[in-house]
Amino acid sequence: MSFEEQSPTNALVIAMVQRMRPLPYPTRCLPHATMAWMTVLIDEARWPYRDRKWCHMVSDDNLDELHELADAIGIPRRGFQGDHYDVPEDWRPAAIAAGAVVVESRELVRRLRAAGLRLSPEQRRARTNS
Repeated sequence: MSFEEQSPTNALVIAMVQRMRPLPYPTRCLPHATMAWMTVLIDEARWPYRDRKWCHMVSDDNLDELHELADAIGIPRRGFQGDHYDVPEDWRPAAIAAGAVVVESRELVRRLRAAGLRLSPEQRRARTNS
């Protein structure tokens, strides 16, 4: 039996450790740290669609880390909308358990814009339709 098969928690721990990345520079808070968590953000499930509530999951750094987390918890790529994933309410706890940080919707959009990853609706449509 492999390590991953021993407990569902083990797979989450492995996914979280794999999401660490080298820091390009020392931080003010942790001047001797060499690794940092990649930050994936998730907002509250408040957006109704087809009799369900949905939330958004984004990265404040790059899309690769967003796809890694989505893949780790089994969210299909069809949920990717160019700069975010639409996540149904029942998948939200798994995303949080895997390391997604809960923030308010306004904070999620602010950090997405600050990272330069926010797309306009036209850009999102072009990216998801191609």
